[in-house]
Amino acid sequence: MLNPPGSVPRTGIPARLTAQLTMDEQYEWHRSYLRRHRVSRRNFLRGSTAAAMAAGLGAAFGGRGVAYAEDAPLTVGGRRVGYGTDAASQLRFSAQLSRNPGATKVFLDHGPTPALGGTLEAEVRNLVTQLPRTDGGVLSAEQFYVHAPVDGLPGRMPHFYRWRTADGYLGDVLSANTAMPSSRAALLPFRFTMMGDQGIDDTPAQPTGMPAGAYRNKYGEGDAPSSRNAENIQRQIVASNPEFHILAGDICYADTSHGGGPDWFVPNGKADREDIDAYNPFVWDTYLQAIESSAGHVPWMFATGNHDMEAVYGNHGYGGLTARMDFPDNGPAGCPSVYSFTYGNVAVLSLDANEVSWQVRANLGYSGGAQNSWVESTLAAYRSNPDIDFIVCFFHECAYATGIGGASDGGVRGAWADLFDKYRVDLVLQGHNHNFERTDPLRGGQPTKAAPDNSIVYPDTDGTVYYVVGGGGAAHGTFAAGDTYRGNEKPDTFVPESTLWGADGKEGKEAAAWSRVRFSRYSFIRVDVRPGVFSSEMDVVAVDEFGREFDKVTYRRLVSR
Repeated sequence: MLNPPGSVPRTGIPARLTAQLTMDEQYEWHRSYLRRHRVSRRNFLRGSTAAAMAAGLGAAFGGRGVAYAEDAPLTVGGRRVGYGTDAASQLRFSAQLSRNPGATKVFLDHGPTPALGGTLEAEVRNLVTQLPRTDGGVLSAEQFYVHAPVDGLPGRMPHFYRWRTADGYLGDVLSANTAMPSSRAALLPFRFTMMGDQGIDDTPAQPTGMPAGAYRNKYGEGDAPSSRNAENIQRQIVASNPEFHILAGDICYADTSHGGGPDWFVPNGKADREDIDAYNPFVWDTYLQAIESSAGHVPWMFATGNHDMEAVYGNHGYGGLTARMDFPDNGPAGCPSVYSFTYGNVAVLSLDANEVSWQVRANLGYSGGAQNSWVESTLAAYRSNPDIDFIVCFFHECAYATGIGGASDGGVRGAWADLFDKYRVDLVLQGHNHNFERTDPLRGGQPTKAAPDNSIVYPDTDGTVYYVVGGGGAAHGTFAAGDTYRGNEKPDTFVPESTLWGADGKEGKEAAAWSRVRFSRYSFIRVDVRPGVFSSEMDVVAVDEFGREFDKVTYRRLVSR
C-alpha cells in the first residue's frame, strides 16, 4: 500500500486504487475518466465562495468578501503577499477574482507611499477542476487567480498596494514589508511565526446545498461543538505582528480525508457511495479569505503536506497550488514548494517531505534525487555565509515526533537528519501530527543534553532541535505517553514506545528518549530573533490558541568572523 486510508485527498478515484497509485498515476486516471466523460464549459461552476461571505453566510476570520455571480461586478478578494527569491527586494502579490474576467484587465497599483504611483498589469491564472460525480458524470469548476510580482524594492521597507480592475473595481490600500537584508550591519530584532495543519472553520458556500459543517475542521477530543480553533490561532498570529509567517503544509484540507463525515462535493450535498466527489476546490476560496487578515500584509510562506497533493491537477498534484500561489523559484526544477530565502541573519528552507515520506508514498522520489542534492548544496552555502547565523528548515511529515497516527517518518529522517547534523541546522519545524512537540537537541539521533522549559541551547555544539507545530486548527491529536509542558511537567518525559514508519510503509516501533515537551491542543510558535555583534539569539516561544505561553527555548550562536 502506497497511501494509507485518509492520507491523500479523495478525488473520485476508488479507494482500492488510490491506496496503490502514485500521484502522477492518479492524475492519469482522472485524464482517462475525462476522455470518457466529456463536459461542456457551460456546465461549470464558476467564481469563488466569497459571495456568501459577503452576505454574512460564514465570513471567516474577518475576511473581506467579494461578490459571486457570473454577471456581477468583477471584484478581488483573498489578498495575500509572499517573498520572491530575494526576499529583501522582491514581493509577490496574489488574490482571487470573483468571476471570469474575460477581456477585463486587472491591475496592481503600488508604490513606496499610500499615494502609490506605479501600475502593473496582473497575470490571470485560470484553474479548471474536473472530477467524477456520483451519477457517473463530471463535476467541473473554474476559478481565477491574479498574480503580480514587484522587484527592485529597498530592504525592510513598506510597500503599498491595491488591486484594481479596468471596469471599475478599486480595492483599499494595504502595505507589506520586504525582508531585512542579510548583512552584519543589520542588527535590528525581528519576529516570525509558524504553524501547520490549519484548515477552515466555515462551510464553503459552493456548490450550493452543502450541509452545515461540511469541509470545516473537525473537532478534537474535548472540543466544544462551536470551537473555532483555526480562527483562534489566526487571531493570535495577527496579534503577534510577525515580519513573516511560515506554514508547514496541510494548508486548507479541500476534502474530507482528514476525518469527519460524508461531506461530498455534489450539487445537493449528498452522495450515495463513498470516495466520490469528496474534493471541493471552493474550500480554497474560504481559506484564502480566512487568512487575508494576516496574509494581506504579512508574507506567508508555505510548504506542502500530504493533503496538499491534489490528484485532479498535474505536476505531481501541485498544479492547483501553483495556480493559486507563488513560490520563490530558486529550488530544484519541478519542486514548486522547495525553496529558500533569508531574513537578516536567518536562512529559511522550505522542503517537500512528501517526496521522502515512507508513510505517504504517493510522491516518493518524484524529483529523482534533485531535492536532496539541492538541500545539501543550499545548507552548505548558508552555513559558510558569514552573514547567516541561524538556519531554519520547515516541512510537513516528521523526522522526530511521537504523536499518535503520524509520529516519526523513517524516510524523512533518513533523507535529511544527517545533513542537518552536518551543517548544524538550528531549528527543524514540522507539521503533520496535530499537536505540539519539542525534542532535546539531537546529534546522530540522540539527545546531547536535556533542554527543559526556559533552557539555553547552543546549536553549534548541542545539536538541532526538532519541533512539531501541527496544531494550527485541524482536529488536535494526542500522545500515548501524555502531555508534558509548562505547569504540567512530567518528572520523566521518556516515551517507551512510539511509531517509526519504515520503508515498507508499515509502522515500526522505537523508544524516544528525545521527546521533551508535548502539548496536544492547538498552538503556534513565535520566534524572536536578536542579531548581535558578538553573539546572536533566537527565542522560540510556544503559544496556545488563547495566547498562553507554555514553552520557551533561547538559541545562542557566536557570530562568525
